[in-house]
Amino acid sequence: MPPTTPLARRRTNPYIRLFRTPGTLAFTLGNLVARLPMGMFSVSAVLMIAGSRGSYALAGAVTATGLAATALVAPWTARLVDRHGQARVAVPATAIAVLGSLALLLCVHAGAPDWTLFASYAATATTPNTGGMSRARWAHLHRGPSAEDAAALHTANSFEQAVDELCFLLGPVAAAFLCSALFPEAGTLAGAVLLMSGVLLFAAQRATEPPVTPRTARPKSPARTRGFVPLLAVFLATGAVFGALEVVTIAYADRLGHRSAAGGVLALQAAGSCVAGLVYGSVRPARGVPGRFLACVAAMSVLMCLPLLAARTGSLGLLAAALLCAGAATAPTMVTGMTLVQRLTPRGQLNEGMTLAVTAILGGIALGSATGGQVIEQAGAAMGYLVPVCAATLALAVCAAGRGRYSAPPRR
Repeated sequence: MPPTTPLARRRTNPYIRLFRTPGTLAFTLGNLVARLPMGMFSVSAVLMIAGSRGSYALAGAVTATGLAATALVAPWTARLVDRHGQARVAVPATAIAVLGSLALLLCVHAGAPDWTLFASYAATATTPNTGGMSRARWAHLHRGPSAEDAAALHTANSFEQAVDELCFLLGPVAAAFLCSALFPEAGTLAGAVLLMSGVLLFAAQRATEPPVTPRTARPKSPARTRGFVPLLAVFLATGAVFGALEVVTIAYADRLGHRSAAGGVLALQAAGSCVAGLVYGSVRPARGVPGRFLACVAAMSVLMCLPLLAARTGSLGLLAAALLCAGAATAPTMVTGMTLVQRLTPRGQLNEGMTLAVTAILGGIALGSATGGQVIEQAGAAMGYLVPVCAATLALAVCAAGRGRYSAPPRR
């Protein structure tokens, strides 16, 4: 058989080339099983608690508490992963989180006091950032300075973002089906089993696990790296786009008398982002990462105007089409942003750096949801789409202002 030429390698699908590296398919499959429950837990908890206690306010407060606890605990869990290795930390941390989910299930089923629900769900905050651990493995495998490694890492980050979108597309649907077709606790139970099984499968793939970097002194946080804080600010504003879109779309569909269709409309936005992420990963970028990031955020800020314009027509169909188009810019923005995080984070702290980015996104989602709800109450659901437009514009302004800081090589 003749040797593979550079031209033949370029013609091969980049995703096929990506998974030719030994061990990559195995850790990806395990991580996919572990990541699917991330889109299930919140919906399952709301359906389970609201169905048992008859209070969506209580269900929302419990899930919000879990989100806040995760924002506090996740960076520390990621630091332990970097310091002691993925397998040694991820498995016990996941076991604690699974016990928290099972405790929540038992407390709801047994009619325990409300405070036990808050305590149980807060314990799930030790769930490791499975997506971040997978991205850290890709960064370790393609850490070389060559153009081939840079292109492979770009494709890997695009694939990981598409997986995120797919999990948050399928997870809520699976949770709603299990809780309604079987019993209210089925979604939480299935999510716990999938999470533990997936992490065990992922951790068993030791050949691709990044090595632990020995440290002689206490490491400083990646947030102290030049350019990292402006990057986190962009992620915070981008998270506000996601949070506002979700609550405003649900309210808009409800006002039109089609509340049951809200999930499908939001799924189109996730589908558009998923497809755009896969296409973006198959193209070798021609410009530098900071320039691409600014272009992606600018595209996102422009496309977020489409749902606002469509909402003024009163047509749910037009809104769905607008959200499908608007989603095309979110995945490339996240892919390029995560590439910058990998570039700026000191070696040996990748899990912590990416978890800080995810934490900023979660904080933005909470802020966007709250702000969107207030605008809906004051000005109506259609005007609520001003919130993601403003959040995307803010992300663009911060990105443009901070570009000079993360364009320069980071100080190690």
